[in-house]
Amino acid sequence: MIHPVKSERISVSRSAANTKALTDTLVLTLVALVLYLWQLGAVPLRDWDEGTIAQVARGLFRSGDWIYPILDGAPYLNKPPLVEWLMATTYSVAGLSEWTSRLLPAAVSALAVPLLYGVGRIAFGQRRSALLSAGILLTLLPVVRHGRLAMRDGVAVTLFLALLLCLLKSLQNRRYALGIGPALGLIVLTKGILALLLGAVAVAFGILHSLLAERKERTISQLRNPYLWVGLVLGLLPAALWYGAQIARYGETYWQGHFLGQSFSRVVTVVESHQGPPWYYLIELLELSWPWLLFWLPGLWLAWRQRRRVWAQLTLAGTVVYLGAISIMSTKLPWYIMPLYPFVALAVGGYLGHRWQIGAKPPRWAVGFLGLIAIAGLGGGLYIGIAEGRPSLLLMGLLLGGSAGWATGQLWRGQWRWCWTLMAGLYATLLVLMGSNVWLWELNEAFDVKPVAALVRSHVPDGVRVVTTFGYGRPSLDFYSDRTIPPVSDGTLVEQWETAAYALVLPEQLEVLPPHQILGEAAGLVLIQTLPKTD
Repeated sequence: MIHPVKSERISVSRSAANTKALTDTLVLTLVALVLYLWQLGAVPLRDWDEGTIAQVARGLFRSGDWIYPILDGAPYLNKPPLVEWLMATTYSVAGLSEWTSRLLPAAVSALAVPLLYGVGRIAFGQRRSALLSAGILLTLLPVVRHGRLAMRDGVAVTLFLALLLCLLKSLQNRRYALGIGPALGLIVLTKGILALLLGAVAVAFGILHSLLAERKERTISQLRNPYLWVGLVLGLLPAALWYGAQIARYGETYWQGHFLGQSFSRVVTVVESHQGPPWYYLIELLELSWPWLLFWLPGLWLAWRQRRRVWAQLTLAGTVVYLGAISIMSTKLPWYIMPLYPFVALAVGGYLGHRWQIGAKPPRWAVGFLGLIAIAGLGGGLYIGIAEGRPSLLLMGLLLGGSAGWATGQLWRGQWRWCWTLMAGLYATLLVLMGSNVWLWELNEAFDVKPVAALVRSHVPDGVRVVTTFGYGRPSLDFYSDRTIPPVSDGTLVEQWETAAYALVLPEQLEVLPPHQILGEAAGLVLIQTLPKTD
């Protein structure tokens, strides 16, 4: 029999823990939304995915047909349209802009931070490591950058974490298994066959948990859980109906174009020259995941040593299965790594939280690395900010260098508060970066599309063909000019002179072109109207 006083203390303790968890979740949600939505529409959409997805979403919005997406008048067979549905919803309320294009995808992506905290609370069984993991995910530059874009990857990460949260909670209460199916179905509607890989991660975790956990019957019994199967049927039904509608309308064309031409081809062949060595994604981690990457390998080693614990099983399953799978895929793209970052955050958060909990001294070997980051951040920010007259870069250098230097001092003195100091400094630095016009640095790779698109719209009637002799087509230019502008060589342009009435050309090409009329110039391109060739 439980003593009434002891029972009351347990109840009060649980209530306090639940209150802290709710407060943590609300705070993490707020700070994540601020970072992800801050100055979201201050820079143009980028090539390639943003421009393409925005065109598809605009087509849904204008046509009212949200079942059969199109691009440039043809069926869009690449990916299912959940993100386009989100964007078209915003278009219908607030019009077309960069802000409305990115708003809902970015807001959904931001929810990955509190969701990882929820996953961590269950997986670690304590608050500190869960907070550290969520804070690390919040301050990883590639996660924030890609999460703010009008793309699918940040949304997929959030849905994947929702799936994992339901899976973990179902080990405590079988009813939560109902959420696994809807989360998986929404991943299918976001990224197609990626759901198979993310589902494989969940299955791998279940197998590890069955083999290693002390209470093995809980995981095994999930296969007999009726809530799981009801959730899977209900959750996957919308995706099955949507895919069925595509196959019913397009038949073999859809099978060839979507499943074989896009989805499965990326696994076994190189699509659109996007290739790299098996260590491609390790290089991605090395380039953009500092300073938290310092503790990734120690975190993985700790996970192996603690492999009977839930957090370790989840971290190992996610890292090995997902990183292994994308590393052997033939097609390599930077954003394919996105679902790996929550497991990186769990590994690092688990390592730091464990050492903090057992009263171990902070890792003094990291002092030199953090010191270098402090010097590089401060020195680089001061030099570039002053030399180029960019206050935002100067402020970022001061914030990064100052916080890293402060954290280095705390680390040297053996104070575990260095984690929060560094986290706060990184958050402030990212906030300044996302408020500037340099966070989307890919825009500097080619001409500014907005003035060129404005030039086209002001001189070319709707529906009239425009081509360009620029080296490649740009989906963002197509979006802003509200038409597809395909690339052609100057020789091909001459051959098509009478049918290509308007063209965007480089200034040095004007001398070799037949008679034409110059309509205007913007961002280094000249808009011309072709004149009939004379014999």
